[in-house]
Amino acid sequence: MKLANLRRSWWGACISLTLLHQPAAAFCGFYVAQADADLFNEASQVVLVRDGDRTVVTMASDYQGELNEFALVVPVPTVLQREQVHVTDQAILDHLDAYTAPRLVEYFDGNPCQEYRRMAAQAKMSMDLEEAAAPSVRDELGVRIEATYTVGEYDILILSAEESDGLQRWLDGNGYRVPKSADRVLSSYLKQGMKFFVAKVNLENQSKLGVQNLRPLQMAFESEKFMLPIRLGTVNAKGSQDMLVYALTRTGRVETTNYRTIKVPSGVEIPEYVQEDFGGFYTAMFDRECNKADDRGVFLEYAWDMNWCDPCAADPLSAAELLELGVFWTDGRQDNLGGRGVAPQARNVFVTRLHVRYDGEHFPEDLMFQETGDRSNFQGRYVVRHAWAGEMTCGSETTREYYKMVHERQKQEAKTLASLTGWELADIHRDMDFAEFSTIPGEDEPWWKAIWQK
Repeated sequence: MKLANLRRSWWGACISLTLLHQPAAAFCGFYVAQADADLFNEASQVVLVRDGDRTVVTMASDYQGELNEFALVVPVPTVLQREQVHVTDQAILDHLDAYTAPRLVEYFDGNPCQEYRRMAAQAKMSMDLEEAAAPSVRDELGVRIEATYTVGEYDILILSAEESDGLQRWLDGNGYRVPKSADRVLSSYLKQGMKFFVAKVNLENQSKLGVQNLRPLQMAFESEKFMLPIRLGTVNAKGSQDMLVYALTRTGRVETTNYRTIKVPSGVEIPEYVQEDFGGFYTAMFDRECNKADDRGVFLEYAWDMNWCDPCAADPLSAAELLELGVFWTDGRQDNLGGRGVAPQARNVFVTRLHVRYDGEHFPEDLMFQETGDRSNFQGRYVVRHAWAGEMTCGSETTREYYKMVHERQKQEAKTLASLTGWELADIHRDMDFAEFSTIPGEDEPWWKAIWQK
């Protein structure tokens, strides 16, 4: 039985091992497009809810293949009991993705005859790219099954081990094909006292539940370390992988401490034609930003108080959705939002969206995080501005000046697009529809043009 239309990677294309046959894999304007997780191949999604040393992790999947071949191994800081593991609905992560995704907005110039002075002042472009069973007896390989239980469609083991070699041999002997190169990474996690969360699909339960797509897995635990183990995911990965991390806290923005956290360029105006392929623009821009950071950056795409948004690409998550993700300090019985962007009461949830493209060479360490307490808002936001297309009756000189201003604005937009993406300026000019200011729409034609017209 093939598993069809799975959309996300496990924390797994990022931090775990698919061990059998499959490889790990105040603003105004109108919101018109977004750069969501679907733009990036094998983009994994992880939600981190953090308060003090309490953490809830949600991991989503895009596994493709036979269900009996699926396996997931994730380092965890402690032995997790049955009640600490949960499955949830992918739709909640889709909602969070839509709410936080970089977005394109559009503006429309007003009538220049009424607004010329104000618009001229705005023409200067800013370039700031700113349950648990009794433990088994430790076997001869030094591996101990600390807990075993079933959650939804998953059979789960919690393993501890004395040595990485014994753990690797145990996994191999139990049908988990572990690359030999994983030994060093497994050893480092064992030295930190970490356990291993192992999940496989229970086909009987999966059939009884009627589940077509593997649902996101969740874990709740306490740990002094605020971190995301990604190194196992690089062992058998083919090239770099994209990961979106959504961090929900009380305090404010989350950033990495062992890699640079860099804001994506935002607030820039780009040519109108980009609206036809905003996804193509954003992926090209993100590629260029990764290269500029020597492929070692973690990029901030969104940071906002969940109580509101401006503009809203999607409604903020409801209190019930937040509770399902593990935000335990809010009242999950609170009613859903009554209107877009408006919450009935403060919920004290700040969301940070981080985007990282990583491989074993450039990200040799796990991601370590800290809560900064910074509650200032940020979003990856890009603007297209449309010139006035209506009638102009304020005289040819003012009309000519307006179109000249639009032309200069478009030239700057082209330069901005080239700078952001690395695209050739000549190619951008070719695709743009530049405003003409040498002949003015609505201006009387020369008298002699009408003489011999048929």
